[in-house]
Amino acid sequence: MQKEQFQPIAVTAPDRHPLLFKLRCYVDVQLGSIVEYLRPALGLLKGTVLDVGAGESPWRGWLSKDAKYFGIDIGNATEFGMSSERNDITYYDGRRIPFEDAHFDNAICIEVLEHAQDPKLLLSEIARVLKPRGVLLLTVPWSARRHHIPHDYHRFTRERLEMLFAEAGFVDVTIQERGSDIGAIANKLTVLTIRLINPARKWDLLWTAPLAALCLPLAAVFLFASNVANKLGRGAMEDPLGYFVRAVR
Repeated sequence: MQKEQFQPIAVTAPDRHPLLFKLRCYVDVQLGSIVEYLRPALGLLKGTVLDVGAGESPWRGWLSKDAKYFGIDIGNATEFGMSSERNDITYYDGRRIPFEDAHFDNAICIEVLEHAQDPKLLLSEIARVLKPRGVLLLTVPWSARRHHIPHDYHRFTRERLEMLFAEAGFVDVTIQERGSDIGAIANKLTVLTIRLINPARKWDLLWTAPLAALCLPLAAVFLFASNVANKLGRGAMEDPLGYFVRAVR
């Protein structure tokens, strides 16, 4: 089995270290693009909210006071860099969600669908436990390296997402591209620079260090350009960082 050179850093609650989280969102353009769409949408959810693939429950604090949070995750969540099992999270086998039909008012599923062996089943299960007219907020990556190996199974285009949500019975499906080709390049350059600075074999620094010196300023320029492009709505949408989906049961 292939071993990852470095694991993604689990996302923790933004209010734990607000300035560090803001800095991370600037450097980690994938995370920044998720936050851009997710934060305002979360504040509109009311009633019971199911967080599918809760991880460290980073988004819990952004829910409105009228929302009641429930988190579920798979039993081997520690393989995804999460902390050990928590009492406030329900753990299950990743197939049938352990709640009855029409149990929740709304749901969120953030950067999880690509790790589901059967994404059609996961979406149908979320639809099953949602009440009629319940809202699902979901994000998936597009331009992202393979991560959490060996549990990275899919990348979804806009067209495939439309098909999956329709098959699961969702309506009023809105799909938005997160970031653009500029952000995708910034993301690749950032990951490459980190890998060059910290190679698997230290003697490789003899050739990776000079390359890192070239990539670092280029990555910094593209990170700045990516954040500016997002604010101005520039860049090609055919190669986004990922997608944000809002759908109604």
